[in-house]
Amino acid sequence: MQAIPLVEFTPPTVFPMAALLRLTPPALQALIAQVHQDADLGPTYMQMAHVFMLSNQHEAAAQMQARALQHQRLYRIASERTPSLRLLVIMGPGNMQNNTPIEFVLDGSDIQTDILFLLPGEAFPQTLPQHDIAFIAVGESDKNAPLLALLETQMERWPRPVINRPQAIPHCARDSCYQLLKSIPGVYMARTQRLSPGDALDMDFPITLRPIDTQGGEGLQRINSVRELAAYYADHPAPAYYAAQYVDYQSADGLFRKLRIVLIDGAAYICHMAISDHWMVHYLSAGMAESAEKRLEEQRAMEGFEQGFAARFKEPLAQIARALQLDYVTIDCTQGRDGELLVFEADSRGLIHAADPVHIFPYKPAVMQKAFDAFAALLHQRAGT
Repeated sequence: MQAIPLVEFTPPTVFPMAALLRLTPPALQALIAQVHQDADLGPTYMQMAHVFMLSNQHEAAAQMQARALQHQRLYRIASERTPSLRLLVIMGPGNMQNNTPIEFVLDGSDIQTDILFLLPGEAFPQTLPQHDIAFIAVGESDKNAPLLALLETQMERWPRPVINRPQAIPHCARDSCYQLLKSIPGVYMARTQRLSPGDALDMDFPITLRPIDTQGGEGLQRINSVRELAAYYADHPAPAYYAAQYVDYQSADGLFRKLRIVLIDGAAYICHMAISDHWMVHYLSAGMAESAEKRLEEQRAMEGFEQGFAARFKEPLAQIARALQLDYVTIDCTQGRDGELLVFEADSRGLIHAADPVHIFPYKPAVMQKAFDAFAALLHQRAGT
């Protein structure tokens, strides 16, 4: 089978998203003014899409991105460093909940990063930009299923090594992930079922319920009865939902803890630890920045991860990586009450970064750099560079 031809391109550049977060308000305003002077509208719209994404203005971000993709499908992340490797990232339309936010992992690296957007319903390109290795950033979702299927048909023709092959990305679907992990010794993941409002619930109350293709706790609720289930369906209309058996993982001190770990080529690296007084733990709402006590615990967990959590769950984590068959994937997890590795979800789109204010989280950059270096090493090793 003939390989897809590679062609040299010099795409327009956009300022890195991770670097946007570090700009002061005056510097951000100056950047916005600068990009609006660009005669090429594609990067102007794409840069504004990134600004709106990071400020959670999702509708405006989608509009800007759609306009950018009308002008140009290929964009380069700006860097002043001499590239050691050329990475082609494949994305679909959407925000960081639709694609792996890989820019944050490559923040400050010497890896040239070009992002090629594919649009649903369109034929696959007849040529690809020149690159040493590709990364499939399209995330698992019903929305992205056609793109992943299209990419899968091109794998035998792909002229370069590929990280996160598209046929493995659907393993991150919550029900599929449960089926893959439920038999791994030392691992517990709550029974998970995909269902529509008319389907029979195959588990006992309490459960958690969320619409499909949602992230960040959007629509997630604990349901305790048939009456609550009916009310939830009425308040959150959706084509389908994920139901999961509720697991009480509250610690003896009354708090809930959740770790985000990234598995890179099978090795585990900690990215953060959130501590909350609510069972629905999210880092942004856990009050980590406001609590020195919580940050001290996170610091100890992050700096002692290799000798502690990772050593304790070395074999379960390795088996999870083998089961998911992904070179790069995040898992949200904790240690359960019975000492098992309690897994909440696996996702190739999970955000990992070192963009938190250093004066509040001084311990994070050095720990996160281990994951970033591991990813760069994986790219170089697979690319043969």
